[in-house]
Amino acid sequence: MIGEEGQQLGIMSVREAMALAEEAGVDLIKIAPTAKPPVCKLADYGKFRYEQSRREKEARKKQRIIEVKEIRLSPNIDTNDLNTKVSAARKFLTKGDKVKVTLRFRGREMAHMNSTKHILDDFAGLLADVAVVEKPPKVEGRTMTMFLTEKR
Repeated sequence: MIGEEGQQLGIMSVREAMALAEEAGVDLIKIAPTAKPPVCKLADYGKFRYEQSRREKEARKKQRIIEVKEIRLSPNIDTNDLNTKVSAARKFLTKGDKVKVTLRFRGREMAHMNSTKHILDDFAGLLADVAVVEKPPKVEGRTMTMFLTEKR
């Protein structure tokens, strides 16, 4: 049992707690009903709900949703184009987003899938100072994908 000012009132029966609540003119609120014994508090229920909603609102405000940004590459990408994509990925990573790097294969490019894995490795190597590979390159149909996250 917890009092109105947060002081410990000790373990007591429900009847005693209800009597104390009526005497003080406040409500008996179960804070942790699953605990053994259950934890109750003497407080105004309306005020309690209001404060609880304010705390939840503040927690939501401080939360940040991590988005997954995708960068698409092709097997015959040039170094300058690759550097442009790397700088875009660096910008996403510094903002706190995850980056999905996709290497797409079309037509005859499918025959040389194993020899183009180095493009994704180079991409990860260029971002090694700010990023770490979350999921290594994996072939799924006509694409090879890799996930990068910000270094902690």
